[in-house]
Amino acid sequence: MCRLRQGAAVVVVAAVMAVQGRVWAQTTPPSARPQVQAPPAPAPPLPAPLETLEFEAAIQAAIGKNPTVLGAATNITRAEAMLVQSRAAERPTATATVSDATVNSSIQFQGVTIVPRSQVTLTGDISMPIFSPARWAAIAQAMDQVDVAKISTADVRRQVAIATAQAYLAVFAARRQLEVDGRALSNARAHLDYAQKRLEGGVGSRVNAQRAAQEVSTDEALLENTGLALVRAEEALGVLVVVDGPVAVGAEPAFEAPASTDVAQGLSARTDVQLQREDIKAAERVLADSQKDWWPTGTVSFDPTYITPAGVFQVAKTWRLTVSFTQQILDGGQRRGLKLQRAAAVDASKQAEASVENQAKSDIRLAQESVASLERALASARQAVDQADDVLQITTTSFEVGATTNLDVIDAERTARDAETAAANAEDAVRRARLDLLVALGRFPH
Repeated sequence: MCRLRQGAAVVVVAAVMAVQGRVWAQTTPPSARPQVQAPPAPAPPLPAPLETLEFEAAIQAAIGKNPTVLGAATNITRAEAMLVQSRAAERPTATATVSDATVNSSIQFQGVTIVPRSQVTLTGDISMPIFSPARWAAIAQAMDQVDVAKISTADVRRQVAIATAQAYLAVFAARRQLEVDGRALSNARAHLDYAQKRLEGGVGSRVNAQRAAQEVSTDEALLENTGLALVRAEEALGVLVVVDGPVAVGAEPAFEAPASTDVAQGLSARTDVQLQREDIKAAERVLADSQKDWWPTGTVSFDPTYITPAGVFQVAKTWRLTVSFTQQILDGGQRRGLKLQRAAAVDASKQAEASVENQAKSDIRLAQESVASLERALASARQAVDQADDVLQITTTSFEVGATTNLDVIDAERTARDAETAAANAEDAVRRARLDLLVALGRFPH
């Protein structure tokens, strides 16, 4: 009976405490209630530091390790191998043959063996062309192809260097834009903090606070997009310089304005123009050498022979020296058709050169005009940034004293952000235009 009474008392006490808890929760403001501290979340792991390359180091790494450049370099080896084969055709060749002939029985006459039953013959042949104009021409043509392969590889290096430079500028521009968006977000957060304090103080409005919060959210989204663009640009640069991962950039590259913009000199320095001119030179040589296909060829050969055992009517050791000339008289028009093909190849090379030179001249003119125009636009964009910053500062100060509205501040913040973005884009455009001018004049890479 005592135990039942004790149990009932415990139940009553628990019920009273529950009622008191509900009453306290309904009457006590949230700020006065004790807060349960959640355990701190583990800090996210820090990202691994990126490899940082300066501009020249990035260019040299791409030229030295990019698979496209290494693949183009194999064309030089292939052309040199063809040159070795062409030269081999003009050098002496030597062969040796050993044969053992066995018949069913030897041939004898009056007890003398005329033809032995088994006879070993050792024959040698040493021959060399002494007059072969077509083969001599092939050697010179192969040397031309080696030069073409070297210039072609240099042009591939140039293209990879240009792509790497553009990727480097893309990373630098994205990093610059990240700074702009970060600064805009800081301004928006400062405005939001001020609007919330005014709201808590009873002098602001919820609309103003929400507008400021909306601007913060917009700037946060822009910052995320810019950060992703930076990661993509760093990954692209890492691929070009053959690094397993993204690559950060160092200082801003300085593209010095060329002292001279002579078009003829610029064309001569460009590897793509050099390649077309070398193609014309090689094609014209092949066409000029077509007449050598009609010339005779001369060969000298020396053939020693050793036979053991020798027969009665055979000499054990003999040799023969032969000088021969061969002239093809009729070929059914094959050589004439080949000459026409070579003439067409020359015409095609000349047309390709004219097209490349015309495009190169246009690149030079456009790059010069672009640099001048974009530099003027950059000066105006920077002036607009200064003006937008002044407007923002004046508007913010006026808003704090009640002379302007919240909308004016937000509009000034957006204008300042857009002005800085335009200035960052103008800076990137100027850097790229200066690079394009150096490329057009054949002065990049060095």
